[in-house]
Amino acid sequence: MKQDRPLDAIDRRILSLLQHDATLSHADLAERVGASSASCWRRVKALEAAGVLTRTVRLVDAATVGRGVNVLCSIRMRSHAREARQAFESFIDDRPEVVECFSMSGEWDYLIRVVVADVADYNAFLMQTLLGHASVAGASSHFALSMTKYTTAIPV
Repeated sequence: MKQDRPLDAIDRRILSLLQHDATLSHADLAERVGASSASCWRRVKALEAAGVLTRTVRLVDAATVGRGVNVLCSIRMRSHAREARQAFESFIDDRPEVVECFSMSGEWDYLIRVVVADVADYNAFLMQTLLGHASVAGASSHFALSMTKYTTAIPV
């Protein structure tokens, strides 16, 4: 849904705070933004209804659950027909190790971020799964040596 009103300073503070700690109560949120609890509740509900705030999740540290290897993989498609793209995107959506997927402009058609336990785990995914998909013509993999920045927060 498209937002029908501009964000004011309080909305922006609410968004900033919730992006860093979604567990804040309306009372805590109200105290931090200088508004009443009821006002904060209404604003949060309005931001949800407008589609500005979406689902609430908890972030998992990938390394602590044995998924510490990040691979960025560029993919070239055999065909750009709608059916081929839809089949590929549905395939990617069903793969839990693929945590991000972008349709790209330029030389490559898609860029995916894959989280795996180790190189052997990625090799199995690449050779037995990804390159086996009928729509995939080729792939180029880049292993992240370290993560220097990671955030889900959008500047508001």
